[in-house]
Amino acid sequence: MSARGIVAHAAHDVRLDELLDPAPAPDEAVVRIAYGGVCGSDLHYWQHGAAGESVLREPLLLGHEVVGTVEVAAADGSGPAAGTLVAVHPATPHATGERYPADRPNLSPGGTYLGSAARMPHTAGAFVERAALPARMLRPLPAGLTLRDAALAEPAAVAWHAVARAGDVRGRRVLVVGAGPIGLLVVAVLVRAGASEVIVSDLVEPALERARALGATGTVPATDADAIARIDADVVVESSGSPRGLQSALRATTRGGRVVMVGLQPTGEQPALLSLVVSRELDLVGSFRFVDEIDDVLAALADGSLRVDGIVTHEFALDDAIEAFETARDAARSGKVLIRFS
Repeated sequence: MSARGIVAHAAHDVRLDELLDPAPAPDEAVVRIAYGGVCGSDLHYWQHGAAGESVLREPLLLGHEVVGTVEVAAADGSGPAAGTLVAVHPATPHATGERYPADRPNLSPGGTYLGSAARMPHTAGAFVERAALPARMLRPLPAGLTLRDAALAEPAAVAWHAVARAGDVRGRRVLVVGAGPIGLLVVAVLVRAGASEVIVSDLVEPALERARALGATGTVPATDADAIARIDADVVVESSGSPRGLQSALRATTRGGRVVMVGLQPTGEQPALLSLVVSRELDLVGSFRFVDEIDDVLAALADGSLRVDGIVTHEFALDDAIEAFETARDAARSGKVLIRFS
């Protein structure tokens, strides 16, 4: 048997390839993938042949935002039984002797992530009809949560982690810079966490409309630098991943406030208004992926306390994967784009 998968071969060369059917290790389950969310890193591999400093050196099966059904349980008895609906935690921490906090495995220097070219050989992703995945990655869905609704669990965990890095946001004024899928999920998490004001900036009006539908109390065009500087936010979550977005974030933050950088900035040295960090005594913190927040996300999706209506704007069949990528890169047209594998 074979399984079709979405493989990046080089910049501008992503193909729907026939792959060998998975041969699971004893601690791996075979999962029939139902949905995969197109992430910014997938788009970077497609458009540039690299995501940040992770450069394609061999064909890479893409995809880390996936959900599906266990088809064959792990032979060693670990993990969920066959027939279980699951979300996937795509990280594998790995100790290399370099120091990192033991309670923050997302910072493991040797860690791998599904669908990543950071290491050689590359870490295959799960944009494929059937995938062999470590049983420890699999998170059974709570009762009543559908696979389609759970398809946002991985990026929502990234947003949940970023909001946690902001500290207690209850009753506080928060600005979110960038209303792409991660920014929108940050809005949803902030609303759930009790922020009194959630203001969102972006370059395109459709993204701001989606933010308002999620509960944003105000929006401002990213081009209106003066309006952004007047926001005086207690917390700013920078999710655009652009130097200009970071400059806006610093200008918008009140004295003694905090800026959380979740958008991945371009590699190399970047300009930044660091004088404001000093003169305003700002806390400038990074936020990278997540630890185990995916479990909290799944529970919040199941009980309805995390509202994500409208974040998914498009769904494509696997045969139309390239069209899905084309749509996902157009922020004026799309929020989160899903690919349906089965």
